[in-house]
Amino acid sequence: MATSSKAKKKTVRLASGRKRARQDVRLNANNSSLRSHFRTVVKNVQKAVVSGDKTKATELFATAQSVIDSVADKGIFHKNKAARHKSRLAAKVKALALAA
Repeated sequence: MATSSKAKKKTVRLASGRKRARQDVRLNANNSSLRSHFRTVVKNVQKAVVSGDKTKATELFATAQSVIDSVADKGIFHKNKAARHKSRLAAKVKALALAA
């Protein structure tokens, strides 16, 4: 008996359940896209900080803040997680500015 890593999804009988399943696929894809965008933006700021580019880091941080806030507002991440990320990024950018 071979078991795959993904469990086989059961087909839903009720029409409302089938619609819900269709919607879930679309919502899941959208949430994954937003989550990926969030990670990319955070990584870009961190790379700029590591490279020591102060102007680029502050510029990227400004755009990152709006992305992080929008993801939190949509409920993809908790607001405290968003605040934590913004705080840590801000501290890194500020330390870079002070070091220069």
